[in-house]
Amino acid sequence: MDFALNDEQQLFVENFRELMERENWEPYFAECDKTHTYPERWVKALCELGFDQIMLPEEHGGLDLGLVTLMSVYEELGRLGGPTYILYQLPCFDTILREGTQEQINKIMAYVGTGKQIWNSACTEPGAGSDVGSLQTTYTRKNGKIYLNGHKTFITSSAKVPFLVVMARDSENYDTFTEFFLDMSLPGIKIEPLEKLGLRMDSCSDVYLDNVELDESDIFGTEGNGFRRGIGDFDLERFLVGASDYSSALCAFEDAAKYANVRVQFGKTIGRFQLNQLKFAEMAIKLKAMKYMLYEAAWSFDQGEMTSAQAAMCKYYGANASAAVVDAAMQVMAGVAVAGDHRIQRIWRDLRVDRVSGGTDEMMILTLAKGVLREYAA
Repeated sequence: MDFALNDEQQLFVENFRELMERENWEPYFAECDKTHTYPERWVKALCELGFDQIMLPEEHGGLDLGLVTLMSVYEELGRLGGPTYILYQLPCFDTILREGTQEQINKIMAYVGTGKQIWNSACTEPGAGSDVGSLQTTYTRKNGKIYLNGHKTFITSSAKVPFLVVMARDSENYDTFTEFFLDMSLPGIKIEPLEKLGLRMDSCSDVYLDNVELDESDIFGTEGNGFRRGIGDFDLERFLVGASDYSSALCAFEDAAKYANVRVQFGKTIGRFQLNQLKFAEMAIKLKAMKYMLYEAAWSFDQGEMTSAQAAMCKYYGANASAAVVDAAMQVMAGVAVAGDHRIQRIWRDLRVDRVSGGTDEMMILTLAKGVLREYAA
């Protein structure tokens, strides 16, 4: 198992480091966070370097560099303060290429390189969160058309994306779950933005569907396969949450370490006090564990072997360990961290959301435990 990058990959990652160091991006990120604005200028700059082509197959004009390379870029961007959680859509072309019609694929591919938000899935409803099977949104065939009705909630990116893949159940056969490729400009779609504690550079909304008229060609994938498709593609999303959390925690850790080496109290830097040294030792251990857990999972993905248990482990441990790291870093920085506008406040808020979004801690534990126990089944 080798996580080392070749010369080409290393140069590729260095381009993103240079981009982050070329400009002080923090005022821009702070403003986007404050105003709940997608940081399109930053994402476009990343895409100009090929970020959204890292996982894209060569036959579609991509670089096909693999998840280990993407992980390395995530690590570099997050370490330097980039809100990597905003990038989760851009590596996820596999779903569209595998399930989409040619027309749907063409619509998505037209956005490559633009830095704009493109699409997301809409499963969650007021009465169906972790229990996706309880969703109540329905589709009904009538006079050669399909009509979509329902209420989706907590849908990430929904206020800005041009397309949503919406899961619904057949109004005449409740056991049939199907997904639809939804143009967000269609009549009958109403969006109501929600406030969020963190991850505020990406929208989160209620989406209301009132007799949204669709054609058979708007089915995404195969009719009746929506539930299986949605569950199956959670793994990459969960990995990316863990990768984003790790890289953000690394940023907070380095900020705290630099501060501890210059802040003087009682005649010596606070990094020389044993209680603070214990914090840094424990933070370093958590960061190292997260790093190698993520790189191992990325390597497994590139070999076609990453399991749902691995992905759940990355998300569950990453969300919790990164939160502990950032909390300890804030304690070291004390007043600087909790008053004023230091970026560690933004990181702390963002990480707390990730214990819920993309699958709760509790669901990650269940998925992970099932995967572990399955290995030892008789």
